[in-house]
Amino acid sequence: TMLRYRVPDGGARVDLGVYDLQGRLVKTLVRGHRDGGVHEVAWRGTDAAGRGVPSGIYFCRMKAGGFSQTRKMILLQ
Repeated sequence: TMLRYRVPDGGARVDLGVYDLQGRLVKTLVRGHRDGGVHEVAWRGTDAAGRGVPSGIYFCRMKAGGFSQTRKMILLQ
């Protein structure tokens, strides 16, 4: 799954992670400063150790500066 996100002009610290239904962090996809503009990152349905995760509902949460957004994702394998 390709996740596309926009960082405000001037750049910002970005934290983007995948969480399970219980709110536990499954995998951190982005952590650190990113330049302003559109970026993409791939999540291949794995956890932080590289193991495949089961099909189900997951959440992608992005924080950048004062902005925060969470989106629901459905993983089907």
